[in-house]
Amino acid sequence: MKYHKMNDHDLKALRAMVGPDRFFAGDEIEKDYSHDELGTVSAYPDAHILPLNKEEISQIMKYAYAYNIPVTVRGAGTGLVGASVPIFGGILLDISKMNRIIELDKDNLTLRVEPGVLLLDIYEAVEKEGLFYAPDPGEKTATISGNISTNAGGMRAIKYGVTRDWVRGLEVVLPDGSIETFGGKVVKNSTGYSLKDLIIGSEGTLAIITEATLKLMPKPAKTVTLLVPFNTREDAIKAAPQLINDHVLPVAMEFLERQSLQFSEAFLGKKIPHDNHPAYLLLSYDGNHDEALNADVEKASALCIDKYNAIDVYLGDTDERRNNIWTVRGGFLEAIKASSDQIDECDVVLPRSNIGAFLAEVRQLAKDLDVRVPYFGHVGDGNLHIYFCKDNMDEKIWQEKIEKGFDFLYKRAFHYGGLVSGEHGVGYAKKQYMNEQLGPNQIRIMKGIKQSFDPKNILNPGKIID
Repeated sequence: MKYHKMNDHDLKALRAMVGPDRFFAGDEIEKDYSHDELGTVSAYPDAHILPLNKEEISQIMKYAYAYNIPVTVRGAGTGLVGASVPIFGGILLDISKMNRIIELDKDNLTLRVEPGVLLLDIYEAVEKEGLFYAPDPGEKTATISGNISTNAGGMRAIKYGVTRDWVRGLEVVLPDGSIETFGGKVVKNSTGYSLKDLIIGSEGTLAIITEATLKLMPKPAKTVTLLVPFNTREDAIKAAPQLINDHVLPVAMEFLERQSLQFSEAFLGKKIPHDNHPAYLLLSYDGNHDEALNADVEKASALCIDKYNAIDVYLGDTDERRNNIWTVRGGFLEAIKASSDQIDECDVVLPRSNIGAFLAEVRQLAKDLDVRVPYFGHVGDGNLHIYFCKDNMDEKIWQEKIEKGFDFLYKRAFHYGGLVSGEHGVGYAKKQYMNEQLGPNQIRIMKGIKQSFDPKNILNPGKIID
């Protein structure tokens, strides 16, 4: 790919569009803006720009389109696959200052937000009004546009779905600078191709999100957490699909092992009761009526003990107990990152029935490669997070081992009917594995969609597909 190399004339023109306080170039650009949270992909932009509204983005994109300058969009930088890294330089369009909540519409149960609004701010805004935005990705300081761009899932996906299921409408700026609106506040929409859904999960390669309209629902009145220990990981994993088949869906169903649990406790300085069992299912149920919710909890508990070989069922029915357990679960990734000088991640999703067999191969791979490979997962929806830890290994040996490891794990995931990514996206780091799995025909169709939106290939080039 050949792009225009930005010069002083370009920098001057772009700086004039936003002012000097929101424009950085050369040595002014901080290192943090050359990588995402995982840091395995790194490159600096020629200009780092912080727009405040769609009009500024439109003006910047018209200039970039006219002069063939690559543009990469960045939110909070919490991604793990290099999707927000400007590998071809050019403009890094940082939407973090576009962080207004525009409208909470209680009649239509929608929330309109700018792209830089953080997930935690959305929760705060709606829950104090007795409303609920269900998607629950692990990183609460991610921006909503980042969630939309990767179709983030999280722990409540088993009952409530993923980000795609909660986006009613999008306002976007196209690569040529034009502004379009896809969808809106309507509940149903069969008006032509779903362009909104093409943007969701496209990782900033098709358009720049400038506003999102999110679906809301009344907040469930009560939530209960169950920590269910098992003597073996196999029993815990096997119980997950059985519980779903035999009983009302939980809100969340997480698989934990003792090592990961205690590792996170040590990192966070928090302890939870009953943390010495080999494996666990962590379940959450919600509802609006105590009688119905209690019936769900009692039936789930009885099934776990009487039918699925659980050791016991521990109830987290207060805010303090529930929050403590989920805080420890939420600390897994940070604990793993803090334990090693470098990590890399495999974010596969599999049919639930094949999780046990796949994880057995993960453990054998760790032994064969002599690499520490902790993992955890949303066992309720089949999404697993598997981490290779460098642990001060020689760089050349590390690269050789993770290449072998990823190649093996993705091939085995495909063998079991899985896919490359469940929620973290493809970005730059995982695109070769997606290309291998999907094959030339699907890649051709994706390239056609990219060409239709972005004929000059200036928007986040080099990501997902070449």
